[in-house]
Amino acid sequence: MEVLYGSTRGGESGVTASQAILRGLAKDGGLFMPDPIPALDNSIDELAGMTYQETAYAVMKQFLTDFTEEELKYCISHAYDDKFDTEEIAPITEADGICFLELFHGKTIAFKDMALSILPYLMTVSAKKNHVKNEIVILTATSGDTGKAAMAGFADVPGTRIIVFYPKNGVSRVQELQMLTQKGGNTTVVGIDGNFDDAQSGVKKIFEDKEFAKELEEKGLQLSSANSINIGRLIPQVVYYVYAYAKLYARGELKKGERVNVAVPTGNFGNILAAYIAKQMGIPFDRLICASNDNRVLYDFFTTGTYDRNREFILTTSPSMDILISSNLERLLYLSCKRDAAKTKELMQELSQSGKYSVTSEMKAFMSDFYAGYAGMRENAAEIRKIYEDTGYLIDTHTGVAAAVYEAYKRETGDQKKTIIASTASPYKFAGSVVEAVRGKQADAAASSDEFARIEQVRELSGVKIPQAIEELRGATILHNRQCGPKEMKETVKSIFSNEKK
Repeated sequence: MEVLYGSTRGGESGVTASQAILRGLAKDGGLFMPDPIPALDNSIDELAGMTYQETAYAVMKQFLTDFTEEELKYCISHAYDDKFDTEEIAPITEADGICFLELFHGKTIAFKDMALSILPYLMTVSAKKNHVKNEIVILTATSGDTGKAAMAGFADVPGTRIIVFYPKNGVSRVQELQMLTQKGGNTTVVGIDGNFDDAQSGVKKIFEDKEFAKELEEKGLQLSSANSINIGRLIPQVVYYVYAYAKLYARGELKKGERVNVAVPTGNFGNILAAYIAKQMGIPFDRLICASNDNRVLYDFFTTGTYDRNREFILTTSPSMDILISSNLERLLYLSCKRDAAKTKELMQELSQSGKYSVTSEMKAFMSDFYAGYAGMRENAAEIRKIYEDTGYLIDTHTGVAAAVYEAYKRETGDQKKTIIASTASPYKFAGSVVEAVRGKQADAAASSDEFARIEQVRELSGVKIPQAIEELRGATILHNRQCGPKEMKETVKSIFSNEKK
């Protein structure tokens, strides 16, 4: 069955998968959604015997129907290879009665690797399929992890360039160093004097600027995105949820058809949306536990039915979740109003104009699969410490939010189902916050200003070898130093290309 894509805001329909991947964002500012969401055509017994790569093909072939088997397997084999430090790609570790799905074994030790390792291959194959002559400019905002993972994926890929905007004071030092030291003649990083929402809004404005698109076209350039607004980023995320369930079944930990909860630390909503899509494909997930940090915008939305970004922005120890505009939520809204594009567009206009919107009672009822909770920095640190003291297993500050919210969920509901927590980053990525959570603020105070001393402390606590991604940062040269204000982003993009021509 051919699966085609349409905009959540109604301006486009009948778009092929490769066209949707190339464009990233629909012309009307909406997000591409498959119509319909396809079902898996492999049984759980078949999936249980599959490698990660085989699972990826089983899932992605259902969505990317204009890719040949050869094209898709080429993308998968080149993405999920020895750049991951384990053959399993996404292993499951059980600790404290929880199944932690470790999504941080790639080159940048964060879950973004799971999708951004394959996106460059999907993009270049899509370009060939559609006879694209222009160079593709990947324009992306990051809250910390997407930037490095995207640049690592696209570095020196022929026919592409990548520009990443990140909040200068809103990422961890390791996240920042990973971006600023990224090699590749086609990579550019720009720190903005604002938060992630400023960066994300600025990027969307550039995408929606038709005059600027013409200017780029004249130079032989066209924009695309590596953010999770790109369907080519979202679909690979569905894979690891299917794989996780199948592996637990293969290990004898689940009976056929047994329902499982999934808890996900959530900022932009893409990661938990992927779990929802896996459920729609036939994986027997039960509650999807949406874990927010102190910014709690998604918690408030699911609790009240009103999305309101008009609030104080809080910098936390889980910086990749410090988001007030959850772009991917638009896809769930679209589904919740029975694919009523006019209604989705209306809500997005309200968000743009007033900073908030409210869903109908029917839409809210549609979202009953989701349970929302939040954990502040104190609860987060306490949960990291508890799991470490009870089991010796060390988790990062984003996974800590999910674990704390899951514990609150159990207390509130009494639900004892087996639960998968999406473990989205290595503790090495947020070493200072992790060490402080376990040892307290006063412990090893001398190391507090030395990121690599903190990293050594994580090694001592975890007993896990320091990842190559971290070792490479020692003594690495800073290659990027651009900065700008949120209102200067388009001019900054222009200046990047102007300087290249000189």
